[in-house]
Order: sequence, then structure tokens, then C-alpha cells
Amino acid sequence: MKLSLLIITFLIFGITDLYSAETYFCNNSFEKLPIQQNGRVKPLYVHANEVMKELTGKSDFGEHSAVMNYCLLSLNGLGIDTKIELKIKIEHVELKKLFNLLSSEESLSYTYLIGQYDSLKLEMRSNRENDSYVKAISKLLRKIDLYQEVTRGINWTFAEKFQDTISWVPLVSFITEEKFLAQKNKTPIDPFTPLLFKSKENYEKTEGQRYLVEYYYAKIGLVNIALFLTISSLVTFISVKNPILGVSLTYLTMIIQIILISLRVYISGRAPITNMYETVLSSGFGGLVVASLMAFIYKGKIYYYIGLVYNFCSLLMLIFANGMLSASISPLVPVLRDNFWLSTHVTTVILSYGALALSWVLSNYVVIRRRFFKIDSTEELHFSTIVYSILKVGTTMLIAGIILGGVWADYSWGRYWGWDPKETWSLIVFCIYIIILHGRYTNWITVQTFFRWTALAFMSVMMAWFGVNYILATGLHSYGFSEGGALFLGSFFVLQICLVVITDVKFKHV
Repeated sequence: MKLSLLIITFLIFGITDLYSAETYFCNNSFEKLPIQQNGRVKPLYVHANEVMKELTGKSDFGEHSAVMNYCLLSLNGLGIDTKIELKIKIEHVELKKLFNLLSSEESLSYTYLIGQYDSLKLEMRSNRENDSYVKAISKLLRKIDLYQEVTRGINWTFAEKFQDTISWVPLVSFITEEKFLAQKNKTPIDPFTPLLFKSKENYEKTEGQRYLVEYYYAKIGLVNIALFLTISSLVTFISVKNPILGVSLTYLTMIIQIILISLRVYISGRAPITNMYETVLSSGFGGLVVASLMAFIYKGKIYYYIGLVYNFCSLLMLIFANGMLSASISPLVPVLRDNFWLSTHVTTVILSYGALALSWVLSNYVVIRRRFFKIDSTEELHFSTIVYSILKVGTTMLIAGIILGGVWADYSWGRYWGWDPKETWSLIVFCIYIIILHGRYTNWITVQTFFRWTALAFMSVMMAWFGVNYILATGLHSYGFSEGGALFLGSFFVLQICLVVITDVKFKHV
């Protein structure tokens, strides 16, 4: 079948350049084709970008789009050698040694790695004590498995209609010689494309076009629009005396982010707080909402400033930290499939992080201003009152989230508390902020030291939020674990400590 299909391809197009023929077959008109992966239907555009990014670690895929590259790779499953050579960057030091890579060499082809597959599995089994190395090998093996799925034509699935039900079959089963020849009689110039679009027709007649919402969501780039509006709001507040325009832009970026979050909810059917990307998105938005509410109540532009700064940081991470934060919408593990507890416990905790982040922004602003500029005692006292109020809000929400988490844990795991790393660190965060609040209330912590302690305290939030997922990566909250964030977190800790030390030294000499 594969050989005859290849011959038919040549006869139809009269092309001796195989790559040109395949490029004709694979084009961006396939972007809206439905595909099912891991129990979820999504547009090929979304899936192809996710797969190519997973395989290459890059968002830019060279001469062709992700859809075209994915299609060309999949054609290998039909016996057509597309001559596409993907490479993967090898970053782990031990893996570089294993493959004898020179310092100037960083990438290896998947063709080569497939030949090393068994050796890699043996290497992983013989180095179980080196956890970091084992994880790196395991990650590489998963990528090789995915690459082979694609090139064997079994990753790309198509909708087949049987009576009123849809079943999904891989490319190698969907494109048969019989179907191809039958379609050639109808559309002799190009029988391939109509066959693929038949799958789209089959699916949409039965299930509708809801899946296309994700296509437009991915294409529009609402995160970029929101970031532009957030920056515009900050610039306007700083450069224009009348705050009306700045406030209007702030509300506009909030509306865009509401649309962004709502679309993710519509696409996934759940609260947008199930992976690190979504928690950063929700926390940044939540922080801006809390800041805007406080600005409305207390009538101060400073609240807008700190809300916009944190929102800016969050959106910046979503766009540029894509190696650490995946925007993919994936199926949930069983324990998370309770929308009530997911929407209450996790949302409350993430919003508390957003509120505490506002105190972090304002505290750093004060210590920087004290170090490099001037700030009078009255203004400093005013800022301390604001930070104190924000801490009360954030800490209250945090303990509420911890209690809700305990109830959910009893419902899911049969115990309220188990000293899981995520649970333990959330309690550590609460204790740290309670100490700071109590210290400030009793004047044990002075106004001058209050901002430094509050700025440093946010490192505990980052440890509970990112550190447990990226560094510890253990415990029952394994569904939240990710890779690639250790360097980011370490850099954050170093910069924050250095900032406090530098400002403290200067302050003592004033």
C-alpha cells in the first residue's frame, strides 16, 4: 500500500523532486483539522505546535510552519521519506558526557537517538541514584517515543464516522490505497487534501465546531494584547497627570484577561488553575483585581501601580518563559476532576499569592526608593499601612485555602493533613507572614525593617508555588510538577537577597 501510494503521488504530480511533492501535500490549510489526543479534541494547529515545541524545544520551526513540519514527519508513516531531520538540544551535563558532545556541540538528531534508545534505557536503570540524570534520560526517552509516534503516522488521528458515532484512527489507517484511488476518480488533481477534509466534515456533522474556539484562541494571542495594554497603562499613569486614561487602560487589560481566562475555561471545561501556566495567569490577574478594588476603596493610584507591575511580570513570564510554563490545555488527573474543590481551594490559594505579591512589589519599591531616592517618614508610614492591609488580605485568603485543601484532601485521600511538601510549604508561608503581621502590630518589627522582611518573605511564596514543583518535585501534588524552573527560582532568590542587602547597607549609613 505504501509503495503504490508513493507511485500514485509521482504519477499525479509528475514531480521528480519528492520534497516538493510532499510540501504540496502539507500546507497550512490543514490547521483547522480536528485531531484527538489524550482524550481531547483540538485543532491540528494547536497540536502540531505543541508537538513540535516538545520535540525541538523551540517555537520557531524554520522554513515551514509547525503544521507543515508535523505533516511532513507524519508522511513517513505512509512510506514517504520526507528527509526532515529534527534535532534536540542536549543540556544535561551527564548526557553530554554520555554522547561525547564537545562544548560547541549541543544538538543531536532524532535519527541518531533512536539508535541509542536501548542504551539510554540501560543507562537509566544503572544510575537510579542520580535522580537528576535519570529524569533527564527519562525526558529524552519520552521525546524519542513521541518522535517515533509522529513519524510512524500514528500520532495524527482522523475522525471516521460509523452511523452516528465518531471513532478516531491514525493516519496510516485512515489513508488507504482504496480510499486514495476512489478519491482520485473524483478529484484527480489532488485526492489527498479532500480525504483529510472528509475527517473534518465527519466530525463537525456529529460534534459541531466547538473545538475551533481553541484555534482562534491560539491564533489571536490575547496574552500579547494584554501585556501591551498593561504596559500602556503603566506608562500612562506615569506620564499623564489625569489618571482617567490610565484607569481606563487598566480596566481594558482586565477585560482582555477575563476573555483570555474565560476562553480557557470554555475550551477545557474547568477552572484555569491546573498547571503552572494557568496559576501564573490567574495570580497576575487576581493581583490586579485586588489592587484595583483597593484603589477604588482607598482612592490611591499607588494600588494601580503595584497591581500593574505584578500583572506585567506575570504576563511577561507567560510569553517568554515558555520553556518553563506550558500553555497546553491537558486532561486532568483523577484527583483534580472535582470542579468544586478545584475552583475553591486552588483559586483561593492562587489569589492569596497574588495579594502577597502586591506587598512584595510595594515593599521592593520602598526599599529601592529609600536607597536611590528620597522618601519622607510620613510617606513611608503610609506605605507600611498599605502593605500591612494587603498582608492581612493575602494571609487570610491563604489560611482559607489551606483549610479548604485539608477538606479536599480528606475527601480525596482520606486524611486532612499528611505533611506533603506542598502542604508543609503552604503552612511555612502562613507562619512567616503571621509572624511579620504580629511583629508589625506589636511594633517589634519597625517601619524601616518591615519592608525588608516583607520583600524577603515572598521568597517563601515562590518556594511553595514554584520550588515544590520545580525543585522538590515530590509528594501527592505530583500533578503540578514541571521542569525547567530551577534556574529561574534560584535567580529570583539571589536577586531578591542582593537587593535587600544592598539597600540595607546603604540605609544603615544614612
